[in-house]
Amino acid sequence: MFKTGNNSNTIIGAVIGDVIGSVFEWNNIKTTDFDLFNPKCDFTDDSVLTIAVADCILNKKDFAKTIWEYGRKYRGRDYGDRFRNWLQQDNLKPYDSYGNGSAMRASAVGFAFNDIETVMEVAKQTAEVTHNHPEGIKGAQATATAILLARQGKSKQEIKDFIVSTFNYDLGFTLDEIRPTYQFDETCQGSVPQAIVAFLESSDFENAIRLAISIGGDSDTIACITGGIASAYYKEIPKEITDFVVDKLPTEYIEIMNKFDEQYG
Repeated sequence: MFKTGNNSNTIIGAVIGDVIGSVFEWNNIKTTDFDLFNPKCDFTDDSVLTIAVADCILNKKDFAKTIWEYGRKYRGRDYGDRFRNWLQQDNLKPYDSYGNGSAMRASAVGFAFNDIETVMEVAKQTAEVTHNHPEGIKGAQATATAILLARQGKSKQEIKDFIVSTFNYDLGFTLDEIRPTYQFDETCQGSVPQAIVAFLESSDFENAIRLAISIGGDSDTIACITGGIASAYYKEIPKEITDFVVDKLPTEYIEIMNKFDEQYG
């Protein structure tokens, strides 16, 4: 059973974004008005690898080996082609990717560490085992540092200013402006800024998830990134949302999330 408590919601926010976004990745919707609780929702690679990174941090495991093991254990979860190829290898060498897979799995880093330098370094470590392109590393770092700043009670303007000045991301657009023409883009540079703006425009956790999905594109990953930041900022997640998502997850994931919340929540 997943334990919910005051201020103890950490990586569940990212997992919720993934699960609720899962039915929209290949069937985009361009509105915030949709049923959150689609029976076809399920966890995808975003959740698998978010949990893998949390397991690494909790239990001081090797990032490359653990991510590889999780990917092989939970097959058929919509991994990208290059990551699937990596799972077939034994040498575990990175492949210079700047895909958003590095950002989607980084949320645990922002919850587990309490200073910018450490978050930046550990986020880099989680990314570079596969996504060692500078943009791949940057996407993971931007996601994790946004979560740290949100946890620390920084304002949305302060978070925005830090992300723009540190990572040179353009956050000077609105979702309404991009929604009509935004298309599937699985790069960090083409989806992490959009996920951050979805958080910046949101009014609460549920609204953040709805906004992230409403632009279309790589819906589960964008909502996963947004969900991690929104969880850190708003602290509270409606119980019916948590219950719906936890019901879709392996017991192993729930146990890791509970332990992670106890240690870092």
